[in-house]
Amino acid sequence: MRRFFVIIFSFLFLTSSVFCTAAAAQAGPRVQISHTSENLRGVSAVSREVAWASGAHGTYLRTVDGGHTWTPVQVPGAGALDFRGVVAFSADDAFLMSAGPGELSRIYHTSDAGKHWQLQFTNQNPKGFFDSMAFWDAKHGVVVGDPIVDYSGKLKFEVLLTEDGENWHAIPPEKLPLALEGEGGFAASNTCLAILPGGTDSNLWFATGGKAARVFHSGDRGQSWEVFDTPIVHGLDSTGIFSIAFRDALHGVIAGGDYKRPNDDGPNLAFTEDGGKTWTLSPLHPLAYFSAIAYDRRVNESALHIGASEKKARVKSISPERIFIVGQDFVFDFRPPNNPRRINGTKKVKIRFNAATAYPDGGLLVVGAKGAIAVIP
Repeated sequence: MRRFFVIIFSFLFLTSSVFCTAAAAQAGPRVQISHTSENLRGVSAVSREVAWASGAHGTYLRTVDGGHTWTPVQVPGAGALDFRGVVAFSADDAFLMSAGPGELSRIYHTSDAGKHWQLQFTNQNPKGFFDSMAFWDAKHGVVVGDPIVDYSGKLKFEVLLTEDGENWHAIPPEKLPLALEGEGGFAASNTCLAILPGGTDSNLWFATGGKAARVFHSGDRGQSWEVFDTPIVHGLDSTGIFSIAFRDALHGVIAGGDYKRPNDDGPNLAFTEDGGKTWTLSPLHPLAYFSAIAYDRRVNESALHIGASEKKARVKSISPERIFIVGQDFVFDFRPPNNPRRINGTKKVKIRFNAATAYPDGGLLVVGAKGAIAVIP
């Protein structure tokens, strides 16, 4: 959303007994030196060694040694852009998405580690505003933007696709469902859009906020759609769903809240077991404003590989879910049905979090304000 361009609010610690017990056993994140003070809202981990991050003033960062060295660089001619999204496939290959009104929303690509950047797409609609970007594989990607009025006068979200990793085209408005007046996406962490990566799945979800908090789903990469209401708080420009993630085609989670009132208890967290058709609120209280969520990929894949013939004791020993829930100055390490473990900075080193990406082999890489970068194993 346009209202969510630069947000830095103070955040009080939660005091519920539910979280106090978990907080007692917390361990701090492993802070890495980014060599930048820019606000970071995009991050993509290719492996434990290779990762990219992105942020304000046309900035992107790259590490090829597991975060021991981060190198910040500015895309030439992009100093006015805010790169809210980055998706990387190797140390050389990465896409950047900027968020902003009209032509400030763009898509860039590099195949040589940033030596050269190709401007692939510029939003020509002055009302356009990109929110999130995701890729099934290096050739097939999707970008979602805030609603704009189409040629028939109807309000529709912008959805762009690429099938070759180079040329982008908008899904025709007649194939998209109507947006509500005052409804939009949040470009807070590049996670209001979710897919199942790997190249073969065709599911696509994106979540909204403002006057409504809904989930849009396509099972055929944007050719047809269904829209579902959710119980997440909404009604104000600052409220709604900020992040959505799925661990498989049926199980997913949405999180958000009110970024102007980050201590409000919600309802800010909900789960689905039917692909997004229905959502059940989390029983955890108190909640807070959450900007991003991510499933631990190693835990998820381990659970999926358990065969039906395995012993019940082994099935019980492996949680099917480990979910990272990102607040403004903490991260919840949540393994349902156990209470989440709270992870935050120290009194000397206070960290403001915005966005996160799961490592392929487990754990989380998180970025935030003033160039903050940290690892949660």
